[in-house]
Amino acid sequence: MKKIIMTGGGSAGHVTPNLALVPKLKELGYEIEYIGTQDGIERKIIGEEGIKYHSISSGKLRRYFDIKNFTDPFKVLKGILQSILIMKKVKPNIVFSKGGFVAVPVVIAAHINKIPVIAHESDMTPGLANRLSAPYCTKVCVTFPESVKNIKDNKGVLTGTPIREELLNGSRILGRKICGFEDKKPVLLIIGGSLGSKFINDTVRLVIEKLLQNYNVVHICGKGNIDESLKNSKGYKQFEYISEELPHIMNTADIVISRAGANVIFELLALRKPNILIPLSKKSSRGDQILNAASFEKSGYSVVIQEEELNKKILLEKLEGLYKSKDKFVSNMTSSSIKNGVSNIIKLIEEYAL
Repeated sequence: MKKIIMTGGGSAGHVTPNLALVPKLKELGYEIEYIGTQDGIERKIIGEEGIKYHSISSGKLRRYFDIKNFTDPFKVLKGILQSILIMKKVKPNIVFSKGGFVAVPVVIAAHINKIPVIAHESDMTPGLANRLSAPYCTKVCVTFPESVKNIKDNKGVLTGTPIREELLNGSRILGRKICGFEDKKPVLLIIGGSLGSKFINDTVRLVIEKLLQNYNVVHICGKGNIDESLKNSKGYKQFEYISEELPHIMNTADIVISRAGANVIFELLALRKPNILIPLSKKSSRGDQILNAASFEKSGYSVVIQEEELNKKILLEKLEGLYKSKDKFVSNMTSSSIKNGVSNIIKLIEEYAL
């Protein structure tokens, strides 16, 4: 039996794409184990899948000055040593990395042990963790055609992003039932990322009465962001976070307002959901969501509102325009050559597994 170690963490976006690969890997007979941090979100997500989990030390990778920048390299070094010991015990045939700060010591340890590494980068440009990891990787999978040139040494491979099969098989009827929507108004889904977005939440709630005149609204608002004053509003359903219900909620949506993380926008593309993207600004990110959104806007898949431009008036105007021309966006997405990346990534894993 072949063995694979998977890694990635720090946010749900660095974990859930791994899960899209798990069913196919199991079908092919792989024994799967996972390396993550003790307290990261990856531990909870992977634990729910019944996959054997190993905890290591890992320092956070920062682009700004912080006193911890002087101590965290020692945590990374400890994580490398821990990963080396895990790999000597597990003896994996290959490692798959989805990025995030926990992946760096794992990838370096695999390289030291001469174990092939396939990494995946969701965004247009590589994140810091994947930039540090790339020299130790065998191949780096990318999601956007424009991204291949950003990977050095001919390691870049255009695969698309892996999308969980269950997400494509949700029930529109069940989604409406979960939300308690009884009329036939179209459904507007609002997603602020895995942690929610206070900025988007606040703007949406300023116009919620107008939105509810035309839509049923599902709002995934993030932990601690439920608005108690709106809990009994007819046609408005709030969730802090959803997991098992997500395929049904995604499928019931007619229009989506979302951040522009690569995982979610490619899920919207696969599901052919007309959408408004509000990317994180450069003030609070490295600008990757801005590039992601620009690519989707150029391809005719999305309408984009920059965070600095977002207000009540613009949101309502863009939403009205999108809904009127939604068939055009669906047509553009239907014609897209970008497909679910699961099969392409699995082929690479099979090709390079020792």
